[in-house]
Amino acid sequence: MKVFCSFSGGKDSMLALYYGLEKYKKVDYLFTMLSEDCIHSRAHGLPKNLLEKQAQSIGIRLITKCSSWKEYEDNFLGFLEEYVKGGVGIFGDIDLQEHLDWVENVCSKKDVEVFEPLWLKKRKDVVSEFLSLGFKAKIVAVKKDLGIEKYLGKDLTFDLADEFEKIGVDACGENGEFHTFVYDGPIFKHPVDFRVKGTVQKERNIVLELE
Repeated sequence: MKVFCSFSGGKDSMLALYYGLEKYKKVDYLFTMLSEDCIHSRAHGLPKNLLEKQAQSIGIRLITKCSSWKEYEDNFLGFLEEYVKGGVGIFGDIDLQEHLDWVENVCSKKDVEVFEPLWLKKRKDVVSEFLSLGFKAKIVAVKKDLGIEKYLGKDLTFDLADEFEKIGVDACGENGEFHTFVYDGPIFKHPVDFRVKGTVQKERNIVLELE
């Protein structure tokens, strides 16, 4: 039975992967959907080469596909058919029902069992578990017009999560307020080496350009 983790490179998918490794004792693949450019991740805009560095440090093979949002489901089904039909998928959803419904619907078409270890946990508890386990993550994108640009490039910490809550920003960023890049933790053999080149203005977010 093959096991994969839907992998963004951020804190939620990394924590879900951690619990998946605990439960199944192995994960065969990390799967990331890339944008049409085949260079950046579809979800968080992380460069493919840094996702590969994460996978190498963790010791799990990374599989990627390039896709528009319109073709996303078909390409996801293609991955399931080729690699994990009849297996298990690990996902890092917390409490957004439409995300869970999509995952369960798509995975059922290829007889893939869904494991959602973070489901219905309190958002602040997800951040606390992630940090308590020793993971390290950098904030690499923030939503425009929230006044939180100053947090771009900072490491996620307990104090920062508290500060977010005080200013009305979800501590987990589950509403898209911010995204993270995980560069070290208990399932890493070594920290991921990277540097910040600058910032890029996107339609909705301000994003760190990493390499």
